[in-house]
Amino acid sequence: MADISERLALRAELHDASKLVEPEKSVFDAHAPLRGSCVYGSETYNGYLAELQAALVHHYAHNSHHPEHFANGISGMSLLDIVEMFCDWKAASEKNKNGSLDRSLRINRERFHLSEQLASIFENTRRELDW
Repeated sequence: MADISERLALRAELHDASKLVEPEKSVFDAHAPLRGSCVYGSETYNGYLAELQAALVHHYAHNSHHPEHFANGISGMSLLDIVEMFCDWKAASEKNKNGSLDRSLRINRERFHLSEQLASIFENTRRELDW
């Protein structure tokens, strides 16, 4: 458990560091004001993602906590990737208009084809953390 805790702490420290360098930085900086006005999963949000596509391709390639990093999506992820992804979803839900982790979990269940078992684990974890 100590080894996993140390590795997660390092991931937290380095989380999304690629957003601070090109080709991501200028794109994410330019679109930052739009993020808070979008409802996750809406047509506006999906249009926002399309505008970020060049930066997202690079971001997903350099960040294994995104299902898009792997050809087989979540099935290619490690448990550490899954934990980081779950925390990322929580943080992202706080930045979107009308965001909630509950809503993100419902949308991402379909978006990333989560198994019933993994969806239940996420929901159980959300409840345990009182998120």
